[in-house]
Amino acid sequence: MATHQSTVGRIAKAVQAFYNRQESYRIYHGSTNSTRPRHRDKTIDISALCNIVEVNRSSSSAIVEPNVPMDKLIAATLQHGLIPPVVMEFPGITVGGGYNGSAGESSSFKHGYFDETVRSVEMILGNGDIVTASKTENPDLFRGAAGALGTLGITTLLELNLIPAKRFVHTFYRRTASIKETIDLISVEIGNADNDYVDAVMFSNTFGVVIIGKQTDDLPNNAKPQTFSSAWDPWYYLHVKSKGNSNTDTSDYVPIAEYLFRWDRGGFWVGNNAFDYFGLIPFNSFTRWFLNDFMHTRMLYRALHGSDMSFGYMVQDLSLPYSTAESFIHYTAKELNIWPLWLCPLRETKEPTFHPSTKLPGPKSSPKPMLNIGLWGLASQDLPSFVRQNRHLEHTLEELGGRKVLYAHTYYTEDEFWRLYDRKWYDDLRKKYWAESLPNVYDKIKVDYRNYEQATTWSSMLKSWWPVPGILGIISAIRSKDYFLHRNPPWKSS
Repeated sequence: MATHQSTVGRIAKAVQAFYNRQESYRIYHGSTNSTRPRHRDKTIDISALCNIVEVNRSSSSAIVEPNVPMDKLIAATLQHGLIPPVVMEFPGITVGGGYNGSAGESSSFKHGYFDETVRSVEMILGNGDIVTASKTENPDLFRGAAGALGTLGITTLLELNLIPAKRFVHTFYRRTASIKETIDLISVEIGNADNDYVDAVMFSNTFGVVIIGKQTDDLPNNAKPQTFSSAWDPWYYLHVKSKGNSNTDTSDYVPIAEYLFRWDRGGFWVGNNAFDYFGLIPFNSFTRWFLNDFMHTRMLYRALHGSDMSFGYMVQDLSLPYSTAESFIHYTAKELNIWPLWLCPLRETKEPTFHPSTKLPGPKSSPKPMLNIGLWGLASQDLPSFVRQNRHLEHTLEELGGRKVLYAHTYYTEDEFWRLYDRKWYDDLRKKYWAESLPNVYDKIKVDYRNYEQATTWSSMLKSWWPVPGILGIISAIRSKDYFLHRNPPWKSS
């Protein structure tokens, strides 16, 4: 812990200096899974906070620094036969990102968002003070900072709850013939206490697959484990589609870590866009094998930010009450025609919060569970039209009682945004914990698209011509050398 304390002390002094000058700053983590354009503000570098301090089997807990990615964490906890109850599906997402964001996965119908599995956090406040927050110590900060995007302080250490891990996830695939049937089946399966994981994919209005997972140590003699991490393995969504079309075996035995990171290759199905963009490379098992280094999510995110092409692609997670989710999917099908869609059930969460939350349907005003809809695909390539699509999406989402997950492009006006969230609760926390000099949540999530409308120099115009942005994205991804991280994943030796 001595190294940790020294690093935190150095960061705290830098924060205090900004506070004394009343200057705003942003935090540099070393990586990002946000799709928002990058900011160029003054930063404090916390990338050194990337270590696992302890995994304790007897207390079923882990103490980790915020920049520990999921694959590193899982490699360490599996050595003790443990995993976090909620594991973000992309191996590069960090523990701190899960706490400060809204990380809901296929186990979230049972365990809630990732931050609900955190026991305590160490934070540096806006004035440089170092404090601990938990359910019993600074509980308002502990709850308020979860999902607040780092705007109440810098998270520097987290104690995580862990649960026993079995060897496999016995995964079942149930085909459905309509949006309503899919949502109804999800509602049934999340009520089954034997299920550990539930999510679904809608391939069209009339073709869905609900996926149910149950942890097990048993592998039948005639069963071969199904994997998804190797270059010749299928992308998971294609495997799900194949299972949905199959009239024979509709279940798999998936090694636990393979299941947890099953969506990594291809980034669900967003990697298809790379093939579509260049247009010269067919999309088949050989090309997916040949280009495998570029098709993991770390590399896809590097390419996205290197190309500056986040405009023109709809990458949104949108959470709806169960009573309006079907209407919303019909809306996106009509207006955007983006398929497939990911459906992930989420446990209810209390307000005030920046997590998606709802009290619908009534009549009682208690918190209700929600259904997250992953909407990821090609949208208008004309910037004004793309902005209009997003604005209309936001208005429709609000009308149906839904909320965005705030990692993505957001076009709300400031008044619209604060109509959705409890500003007084948030501002009171910022004042109490010396965070008023930090960017607030709206400052962090708003997208000022007007900066991207004016290509006034030859170099900026050249960077917008096909295929230059794509090539720049590839160069950025290669320079990162992140492909080394997935060639030999640390969890494969656990």
